[in-house]
Amino acid sequence: MDRPLVSLVVPVYNEERYIQSILERLDTGPYSKTDQEVIVVDDGSSDRTPDVLARWATRPGFKIFRHPFNRGKGAAVRTGISHAAGLVTVIQDADLEYDPSDIPALVAPILEGQAHAVFGSRYLTPGNHLPWTKFRVAVHLMNGIVRVLYGVRLTDVNTCYKVASTDLYRQLQLECERFEFCAEVTAKLGRSGLRILEVPIQYRPRSKAEGKKIGWRDALEFAHTLAKWRWKRVHPIHITPAARLRSASPPDLAEPILTHS
Repeated sequence: MDRPLVSLVVPVYNEERYIQSILERLDTGPYSKTDQEVIVVDDGSSDRTPDVLARWATRPGFKIFRHPFNRGKGAAVRTGISHAAGLVTVIQDADLEYDPSDIPALVAPILEGQAHAVFGSRYLTPGNHLPWTKFRVAVHLMNGIVRVLYGVRLTDVNTCYKVASTDLYRQLQLECERFEFCAEVTAKLGRSGLRILEVPIQYRPRSKAEGKKIGWRDALEFAHTLAKWRWKRVHPIHITPAARLRSASPPDLAEPILTHS
């Protein structure tokens, strides 16, 4: 069967102000309707997010799922990956901090066999003069921990844009529940000796008042996750060569028990 080129996994929690805009942008690009699918996982939102998503539930190319209660970004991402049919999976936040027009540049190195995973870096983009907020300080610290524990040099380990083949994402057997998603993915890629390529991206940071949810508690959980997976057993990973991605069998998808009602 034909598979979409890209699965765009969008974890959502209480994003009634932004979710319509980001879905409209994904609907009009960056790929054609046949080349992409958009998988939205509402993580138990208590605002009007479910009402907005209900209008997208019957749109071609969109899959809408809902957790009955809030579990965390990692859990929402894992649900999305379990339903992904595309060759490559991209994680897309539901706010407007990240620009979907950057996605093709992130996907290309995977399809061309240049890297096993691609991270979009907010700090490699010329002209992205981002201030040294507490969030950037935390990213800098986490980059250092990754370098010490895994020998991997990164400028933006906490970026939303983490791209890999869907087959690789499934083999990582993620266990994350909250924002430690980024740490677990990075740790398992590092432990497996897989190459991570960073690509410059655009970025418009938002404030706590605008709905930013991550905090210092999450930074501590991130660091703990990096340390845990340095010594915890990681399952072996078998890489499908880029030249064979298009002919690879479609994944066994999870049963759609969380579809929006």
